[in-house]
Amino acid sequence: MKRALVVSNGIGAEQAFPSTKEICFDVVQVVPSLALELAGYDLLVVPNGADHVAMFRNRVKVREFLDQGKALACFCGWFMDWIPGNRWIHDNEHPTKQVRHYKGDDPLGLLDGVDLGRLDHNEHGISGWWSCGYIQAATGANTLIYDTWGRSMVITDSVSTAGLMFLTASGPLGSYGRYYDATSPIARMYENFLKHICSANQLAIG
Repeated sequence: MKRALVVSNGIGAEQAFPSTKEICFDVVQVVPSLALELAGYDLLVVPNGADHVAMFRNRVKVREFLDQGKALACFCGWFMDWIPGNRWIHDNEHPTKQVRHYKGDDPLGLLDGVDLGRLDHNEHGISGWWSCGYIQAATGANTLIYDTWGRSMVITDSVSTAGLMFLTASGPLGSYGRYYDATSPIARMYENFLKHICSANQLAIG
């Protein structure tokens, strides 16, 4: 069984990451003195609404974790540079009604069964997603989803470190069964990612 650690900010986002028979999720609460202990984990999850100041203080540990061939999933625009090789750029100059989403390179199949049109007009009838910023992706990283202006909204990066990074510009991926059905884009992308992580010999075990 794989093991994952979710960094909780105290607003309940960790509830979107329940354990399954293939992967066990533990939760660590953010405190002023947070020092991540990542030994034995295969995946680190930083959900929407994360404390990026705390993550910046732990950036060396995150880098060491990835250099061991482990995985990071960050589903929140990181306004401090704690993620190796990639930057998040704040940009809300475009109205959300103009935002559309397009499929880019997806070598891991994380968009299998994903209807991007449901990101353009989501379950609540709101037009546009992830319009508060975009990702300045590392050279060689894969842009899974880009927007109307060609900006990277979702990427995977297996070139900046020995591990795998799955990053969204701010999209709240997870098992949000309370709000979305299993076919929603955010649920389907997340489930596809977990399947990849849990595939045989995908990650080194610490």
